[in-house]
Amino acid sequence: MAENGDFRFGNGVKAVVMPNGLPKIHTHGGGAGAENGICHDDSAPPVKAQTIDELHSLQKKRSAPTTPIKDGLQQQQQGNAAFATISEEERHKLQLQSISASLASLTRETGPKVVKGDPARKLDTPKVTAEHHHYITPTISISDSALKFTHVLYNLSPAELYEQAIKYEKGSFITSTGALATLSGAKTGRSPRDKRVVKDETTAEELWWGKGSPNIEMDEHTFLVNRERAVDYLNSLDKVFVNDQFLNWDPEHRIKVRIVSARAYHSLFMHNMCIRPTPEELENFGTPDFTIYNAGQFPCNRYTHYMTSSTSIDLNLARREMVILGTQYAGEMKKGLFSVMHYLMPKRQILSLHSGCNMGKDGDVALFFGLSGTGKTTLSTDHNRLLIGDDEHCWSENGISNIEGGCYAKCIDLSKEKEPDIWNAIKFGTVLENVVFDEHTREVDYTDKSVTENTRASYPIEYIPNAKIPCVGPQPKNVILLACDAFGVLPPVSKLSLPQTMYHFISGYTALVAGTEDGIKEPQATFSACFGAAFIMLHPTKYAAMLAEKMQKHGATGWLVNTGWSGGRYGVGNRIKLGYTRKIIDAIHSGSLLKANYKRTQVFGLEIPTEIEGVPSGILDPINTWGDKEGYKETLLKLGSLFKKNFEVFANYKIGQDGKLTEEILAAGPNF
Repeated sequence: MAENGDFRFGNGVKAVVMPNGLPKIHTHGGGAGAENGICHDDSAPPVKAQTIDELHSLQKKRSAPTTPIKDGLQQQQQGNAAFATISEEERHKLQLQSISASLASLTRETGPKVVKGDPARKLDTPKVTAEHHHYITPTISISDSALKFTHVLYNLSPAELYEQAIKYEKGSFITSTGALATLSGAKTGRSPRDKRVVKDETTAEELWWGKGSPNIEMDEHTFLVNRERAVDYLNSLDKVFVNDQFLNWDPEHRIKVRIVSARAYHSLFMHNMCIRPTPEELENFGTPDFTIYNAGQFPCNRYTHYMTSSTSIDLNLARREMVILGTQYAGEMKKGLFSVMHYLMPKRQILSLHSGCNMGKDGDVALFFGLSGTGKTTLSTDHNRLLIGDDEHCWSENGISNIEGGCYAKCIDLSKEKEPDIWNAIKFGTVLENVVFDEHTREVDYTDKSVTENTRASYPIEYIPNAKIPCVGPQPKNVILLACDAFGVLPPVSKLSLPQTMYHFISGYTALVAGTEDGIKEPQATFSACFGAAFIMLHPTKYAAMLAEKMQKHGATGWLVNTGWSGGRYGVGNRIKLGYTRKIIDAIHSGSLLKANYKRTQVFGLEIPTEIEGVPSGILDPINTWGDKEGYKETLLKLGSLFKKNFEVFANYKIGQDGKLTEEILAAGPNF
């Protein structure tokens, strides 16, 4: 208390006692910027807004969603210099013209009248003007669709997309952790049998067609019919979502993609999965290199040539376009773009890879290949190493780079204990597909398969704490091929020669445990060329030859790691302990496994180490773990036969002028 009986607070504000006993605060006229730092009370000037809508408009300032960029990457690849010299109004106009061109009807020679903004907002209602597109008025009669505007919701932020989804899309909810739960409709997975690729003079020679290939042909005319159907559907809507984003973190080789979709869910999914531009990159984006038209709510016409169902996912590499009809499963967009990268990147002598990738503190990079259930995600996620990416990569002369800006993780049986990074990444901004949650608490039950077993989470890669941003690294030192061998005859780890690496890379082997409903417990061998046959465009041997060339040039070592069974097949032996596999992977990363002593196995001719620190030496040679030695030899020969049978489709494909490389690869397989 001051000497004159007044109260004084610690910050020097004088408080005179009022008759009611409460102090009256004097601010000495200080404002927010006054020297004494005292803030005004509520007696501020009234806002300038004349309406509630105007008041709401003052809440927002202009911004754009971005991927965090570090290490000066933003200074590279500035893009179209021509955009830098034009006015804001002209840039906006060019952007709308570009979107209108993307949505142009091929039969009517013009795009729709497009305008940015949500049609539900009165302030965004466009004024009728001819400035929105620059196309010549077609000579054919005008249609009703030409009299309406198509509102473009352009590169919205996650918060804006949440609002759109919850207001307008049935089945969209916010979960207890802040993620957006949504439904993909009748299709809860990819439809590989409905995927089509236009076969023209160029692709007929370049792509892999025929037996074993994922590429099912269609002609140019049928593609254009489906494209017209998709574009007409999108143009009939009051609004469409447009994402302009990038693929490939290597700034020298990145691809500009545009995704036009009808659902906020799809827009948020691609916001997460692609690389998010900075505001400057977005303004200077220009014309995309590839465009997706996702009209998945609308079916294709089943009477159209080449159609076998109401679903069709169509790629036209010459037009650089993709059309989606009859499926709302978001993974079709992700994997469709991956297929495109499998075509575009090898043309630049860049190897596209379906792999995980991490980097040690000393800059040593490792690639992890493996089919579902082999432990690719588990082993590439290492708290002692930085995550470059979990699924799709490019290997160029600059090193390794992630294709994507996000992760697409399986959620079935997800737990905080087993996969804490994925668990913690499911928060605001994450899309949860087809999960089941408590009606009241909104807590997700990850064990519930009521909708599908293929529940998924899509989130930006920066949601992973040890993600390396930007997602690039130096040349890889180790190439690790993972197999979950349920036959129990492959060793826990083998060092591979280059031909052996190519052979096992082309084979893409794992063994799944058969369902037990009918009592069958015999393992089922699964082969997927290049560990991603559904997405490759060229013949598998071309990717394998590029892999061997890069490994040889940069001194990388190939390894085959079995994360499956030991001491017998599934039902007899035991699965190799994860702790042992981690010790093996650690020895690969450290380089100590290169210095080990090796011996050669029968049939597959694999080089296996005689000892590894922290791993029982007895399990390194699988024959030691089998009590039934004859049973081991019989099962080993059986697996070798399955490898040989699978490889028959590749055996006649000659690499190079003399075909010697093909012979070397064949010789690296099982020999008996």
